[in-house]
Formats: sequence, structure tokens, C-alpha cells
Amino acid sequence: MSKVRNISHVVSEFILLGFPCRWEIEIFLFSIFFITYIMTLLGNVAIVCAVRWDHRLHTPMYFLLANFSFLEICYVNSDVPNMLANFFSQTKTISFARCLLQLYFFFSLGTTECLFLSIMAYDRFLAICRPLHYPTIMTTKFCSSLVIFCWVYGFLWFLIPVILVTRLPFCGPNVIDDFLCDLGPLLALASACVPVPGTVLICGTMSSLLIFATFFYTTGSYTLVLRVVMQVPSVAGRKKAFSTCSSHLAVVFLFYSSVMMTYVSPGSGQAEGMQKFTTLFYSVLTPFFNPMIYSLRNKEMKDALKKVVGGS
Repeated sequence: MSKVRNISHVVSEFILLGFPCRWEIEIFLFSIFFITYIMTLLGNVAIVCAVRWDHRLHTPMYFLLANFSFLEICYVNSDVPNMLANFFSQTKTISFARCLLQLYFFFSLGTTECLFLSIMAYDRFLAICRPLHYPTIMTTKFCSSLVIFCWVYGFLWFLIPVILVTRLPFCGPNVIDDFLCDLGPLLALASACVPVPGTVLICGTMSSLLIFATFFYTTGSYTLVLRVVMQVPSVAGRKKAFSTCSSHLAVVFLFYSSVMMTYVSPGSGQAEGMQKFTTLFYSVLTPFFNPMIYSLRNKEMKDALKKVVGGS
């Protein structure tokens, strides 16, 4: 144990390789990611403003959606600005403290997103499967409590893994083949010094528990919802309910499909470049697609967004 403590703070900074390639390709990638980043911010800010300003959207579903969009704004800001700055950095270094801080915020926001997707599924379940009880259950106070729960629990859940990572023996290797301080690469660097099976097991267990619990709850809720939707006699009513649920399901599968590939077994090793791609997908591309998914098949949201964009 004393040996581990002696070498645990040898590494004072990490090198984030990002996307090593010729400078022409780096400029192209920077342009793509920068435009995606700006569009993500604009799209999610527009949804927040639309829900805030349009009184027709002052319902639990849109209140949750506005909070989810605010979460996406925070999420992309936890990793994308540093990724963009790294394209022009000569050293591409990040301090030990900043790396762990990014790890904590990135994973805490990701945990919060899993919880938000679950309560949004719960909201649709109540609205469609228990319509008579919906107004009495999903009150403003209860909805606000769910939102607070997601934020608080999201930032508490990943404290233990981050504390464990701070105690790992980073004895020399400090190159991370990624664009952010991700859990898998950090565990791999620590494992290059001494075996850390206990930390890998705890991190993997907590990640898997969160991911699978929220995924099965969310998909189970929408399964029940879709069963009820298929029994709706009105074609118009069935189409409206299915349209709302299908957009939610699209977001769920976009997010979870890439997250499961990355974090169910962190530190186990993946094909070269695969973790970087999956992380890029759910941390950059999913927040970019979400505003479009939620608005394209939702007439109320489209009308509200037109007012925000048009300023009328």
C-alpha cells in the first residue's frame, strides 16, 4: 500500500491525443465540431426559450423537455470546448485536477441524463396509460421534485468512482487516446502501473447498474405506452400519441446504444478508435440531434420554435 501511495501523484498532467491527423483534416474536423457545437447550443436554447415563453407548453412534458435541453447544454460544455481548444494546442495537455474535474462533471451529467430519460418515460406512461390520474399525480410540485431528484442524485452517484480514480497509481504513462478524460482510458493507464481489478469492478458495476436499470425502466414504460396507443380508436389520437413517444424512443436508443458499448465494462479494452467514436456519438452528436428529434414530429413545439426564431 505504501508503494502505491508513493507513486500515486507522479503524473501531474495528461496528454489528450484527440484526433491526430494532418493539419488539413484537423481544420476540417474542427470546423465540423464547432458548427455542431454552436447548432447544439442554439437548438437546445431555442427549446428552453420556447417552453418558457409559450404558455401552451407550460405542461409537465414540456417542463421536463426544457430541463432536458438545459442539461444537454451543460453536457456539451463539459467536453466540447476543451476538445475544440485542443485542436490548436501544441502540447494537448490537461492537468491532473482538471482531468478529474472533467471526468466528474461529464459522468455526473451523463448520469443525470439517464435519470431524465426515465422520468420523461414515466410522464408519458402516466399521461397515456393513466390519463384520469395524470393531473393529480404529475403536479407542478411533484414534477419539480423529480427534476431536483435527477440533478442531485446524478451528481451524487458518480462520487465514489471519481474518488477511487483519484487514489489510483498513475506512475508514468499519461497519454490518453481520446478527446476527453474518460473512465476507460484512465483505468487503463492506472492498470499499466499496478493491477486495479477492485476499482474496475466497482466502476463497471455502478455504470452497469445505472445504465441497465434506467434503460429497462424507460423501455418498459414506453412498451406499456405503445400497447395502449395501439388500442386508441381514434386515428388522429393514435397518431399524435405515437408521434410523441417515437421521438422520445429515438433519443433513448441513440443515447443508450453508444453508452452501453462504452461503459458497461470500462477498462476492458475496445477496438482502437471505437471508444473514441462511441463517446463522440453520445456526447456530441446525440445532443445535436435531440432538438430536431423532439421538434420535427411535434406540431406544438414547431409552432413555438417558429415564434422564438421569428421573434413574434
